[in-house]
Amino acid sequence: MTKYRKKPVVVEVSQWFKNGDHPEDNCLRPFEDTGKMPTEPREGEIVRYYRTPDLDGQDECKKCGDIMHNHGWIDTLEGGHIVCPADWIITGIKGEFYPCKPDIFEATYEKVDEN
Repeated sequence: MTKYRKKPVVVEVSQWFKNGDHPEDNCLRPFEDTGKMPTEPREGEIVRYYRTPDLDGQDECKKCGDIMHNHGWIDTLEGGHIVCPADWIITGIKGEFYPCKPDIFEATYEKVDEN
């Protein structure tokens, strides 16, 4: 089998713990109809609330063990993924977003010195 090495690519990342954590979520944007600012953060634009009629929000996540109410959902090029608290949200080379588990992120990425 032929072997390849992944090309080094610098990506932007943000660690997600709750609604509004991603810098592009824009949760405090004004309401379109009134222009007024919300008193509570609105749903994120990048990581949205996780909802499904098939699961109660108190059900346990099979990946991290936290309740599903504390999770997010992100649209990806492959359709979409559940976002667990502490997942890293990566901005890909085409501007797409995708989640990465903390252990995979730590094994795969290193911080770039911006100087």
